[in-house]
Amino acid sequence: MRLVVLGLSLGSSWGNGHATTYRALLRAFAARGHDILFLERDQPWYAQNRDLPDPGFCRLAFYVGLDGLARHAEAIADADAVLLGSYVPDGIAAAHLVQETARGVTAFYDIDTPVTLAALERGDCAYLSRAVIPGFDLLLSFSAGPILQRLEREFGARRAIGFYCSVDPASYRPTGAPRRWDLGYLGTYSDDRQPTVSRLLIETARRAPKRRFVVAGPQYPAGIDWPANVERIEHLAPADHPDFYSACGWTLNVTRADMIRAGWSPSVRLFEAAACGCPIVSDRWEGIEDVLEPGAEIVLADDAEAVLSALDWPADRRDALANRARRRILSTQTSEHRARTLETAILMQPKRSLPR
Repeated sequence: MRLVVLGLSLGSSWGNGHATTYRALLRAFAARGHDILFLERDQPWYAQNRDLPDPGFCRLAFYVGLDGLARHAEAIADADAVLLGSYVPDGIAAAHLVQETARGVTAFYDIDTPVTLAALERGDCAYLSRAVIPGFDLLLSFSAGPILQRLEREFGARRAIGFYCSVDPASYRPTGAPRRWDLGYLGTYSDDRQPTVSRLLIETARRAPKRRFVVAGPQYPAGIDWPANVERIEHLAPADHPDFYSACGWTLNVTRADMIRAGWSPSVRLFEAAACGCPIVSDRWEGIEDVLEPGAEIVLADDAEAVLSALDWPADRRDALANRARRRILSTQTSEHRARTLETAILMQPKRSLPR
């Protein structure tokens, strides 16, 4: 089938988690024989940091403004399915264009569902409105659980499907990189994540000065007081993620506040770290047990004391937990699993006919 995707970014992973999510999903979808066109708004901060200018598994086209997007109306109209993602600039106008133009299945892929719903409730969501939600045939939600019923009952979604992010096991796997850090965290700075980073990593580093820690990701304010044993990496390209995870004794998973409140919202970093065989210590949120079993496949921590306890685990216990997590994720959360789900969801929807 022919699929057109309008997403935040495919060409640059700088400062966003969308690019790696789209790359994993669309590479697997293309491997199933489908043709994909990805339309990306040309933004200067992404243009200066493109790490995948030519994906190979799909065509990547950049456009400038809504007029530039409208030039792709024929491709949108002819596609078997059109997928609009969250955080797309002028997303509401783009949604109207898609719904008025597409003759195939239309879907909204929300990689930020709890954040989106919180913004909709405040009335300040820049990329989606209550009015356009019922116009999509499908709503693919980053979050599962009770939020799917809310999407249908309160927001008018025709059909809401739990659609977690995924991992490409060909790209994310143990590399045998030498151990450099006892605990690492990979993530762009976020105001609502930083208190957890401070509690579970920075405080742990202060209490364990002989251990080594690392925080990788952009946009951290200059005023953060990093302990001397915390290394900072400003940006880590996806190609370097497997070595990063392989070089960490443990990795920290930190969840945004809106996603903790919603539950059932696993970060793509959770899947990627597990696929690389790195043991994970995480904050708590409802539904995590549906992804990884606490105590057996992941460690949940509320404070630095719990993190320090995990860091003291003997190597065989730590490795056994990591191996169980890797097997679980590779059996349930790969890009191939998501590609099959997307394919089935599209094929189950009848094509639309535009009024003449």
